[in-house]
Amino acid sequence: MITVKSYFDFKKAYSKGKSYGNRNLVLYVRKNNLAYTRVGFTVSKKVGTAVVRNKIKRRLREIFREYEDSIKEGYDLIFIVKRNVPDISFQQLRSAFFHILKISKMVNNK
Repeated sequence: MITVKSYFDFKKAYSKGKSYGNRNLVLYVRKNNLAYTRVGFTVSKKVGTAVVRNKIKRRLREIFREYEDSIKEGYDLIFIVKRNVPDISFQQLRSAFFHILKISKMVNNK
């Protein structure tokens, strides 16, 4: 998993990328002109304490690893977590993650 680390890459994805949303997540997608896909996660302080935010990011990284092979190459994917995510189960988060990938057409059909 290669991550988006640069503040400017996040800003470019927000301003020039296409956004998709569901009840739990928002996804910004932007072509990165690289041979691989990078991923970034944003969890606001409004979501919870540092412990809660880090737990959510760990869960999202694990879910991303599950779907990594089926995600299209050459994009920056920025996931923004909404406030209600600490209250949902891991399975619900996985379902929301896959749903947002499906509506953004970022999943290769097998």
